[in-house]
Amino acid sequence: MGGQPRIVVTVTSEGVVSAETRDVLGDGCLDYIAVLEDLLAARTVRSAYTADRDRAAVPERQEQRDVERA
Repeated sequence: MGGQPRIVVTVTSEGVVSAETRDVLGDGCLDYIAVLEDLLAARTVRSAYTADRDRAAVPERQEQRDVERA
């Protein structure tokens, strides 16, 4: 299953900044756009969803039950 939610920010030698959320499920990744724009004093030029958008969070109790049955 996924790990801790995080943002990977890359800055090229030309000064181009890109960021990608990892393990942020659903539309929660959209919340990070404004935060990054504020922190970097920048504006978003292009964005796209990652595969994490379509992943569903598994409630912790359900995950434990599945492990116990295995």
